[in-house]
Amino acid sequence: MSAKTQPIIIKRKGGHGGHHGGAWKVAYADFVTAMMSLFIVLWLMGSSEKVKKAVSGYFNDPKGTGQLMGTLMTGTGTGDAVAQASTDQLQKLKDKLEEEIKARKELEKLSKQIEITITPEGLRIELIEGKDGTFYELGSAKLSASGQTLLALLGSELKTLPNSLLIEGHTDSTPYSNDTGYSNWDLSADRANAARRLLQQDGVRVNQVTQVRGYADQMLRVKDNPTDPSNRRVSILVKNDNESVPTLSAASVVNGTTPLPGVAKEPTPAANGVKPAGNQPTPAAQPAAQSGAKPETPASKPPAGQPAAKPGIMDRLKAMLPGKKK
Repeated sequence: MSAKTQPIIIKRKGGHGGHHGGAWKVAYADFVTAMMSLFIVLWLMGSSEKVKKAVSGYFNDPKGTGQLMGTLMTGTGTGDAVAQASTDQLQKLKDKLEEEIKARKELEKLSKQIEITITPEGLRIELIEGKDGTFYELGSAKLSASGQTLLALLGSELKTLPNSLLIEGHTDSTPYSNDTGYSNWDLSADRANAARRLLQQDGVRVNQVTQVRGYADQMLRVKDNPTDPSNRRVSILVKNDNESVPTLSAASVVNGTTPLPGVAKEPTPAANGVKPAGNQPTPAAQPAAQSGAKPETPASKPPAGQPAAKPGIMDRLKAMLPGKKK
């Protein structure tokens, strides 16, 4: 009789499971980040238009103009804070220039002929001429003693600004009596350029003057009286910081790659004299009876002495197709 096999009994002791690790922390952090993003989006949707533009401007330009305001968190994107800061700066410059002009005896009597105004473009300083000439000699671009003194004062103040400058020259409608070809156009441009040279001699940076314009009598100050002496003036415009001056690449204009507005470039003929292909009107064919010439056949032979044209790729492929005779 065989012995019965005893069953094998395995006893396991109870205990705590192993550690679960830190994966739950990562999931919790992602959940908190998603909730924070949701709350930010909900806050932006309920905010005013000004706040939305400010946040959009910050992400487009994080630095913005914070250095002017003492912080780097003012990227508004619309330039409102920049324009306000620039306007305040120009107002301080206007008050300072008016005080210094009144303080100088040689310029105090000319204060009525110096007009300083703040415009949307910036600070405009106008030197208005008198009947016998005040800042320039009559009919000349040579500066008088008063003009040199005033421009030296302006140059000492404008050189400290980061703003760009624009200088304009204007004249009245009185024409020149000589026949040398020198006109009011030349005089207005020469006076503006003379002011630029003196300002740069007194410290204005070379690249600070961006434009010099001569308008002749096209922008009269007193339109009812074109020959009024006050129409002869030189304007110095201190541009706002948020105003940009349009520029054109001189090389591209000269090379013809950037045509000037309103100027269409004419098509250039090919080197072999063949006119460019296009929708060009073709003259109506005259009957053979009227012209007296024989009608041309579609497959006309080339003239003597000229080699026949070589067959193209398409002609060769057609010739290779089955059923086609060579």
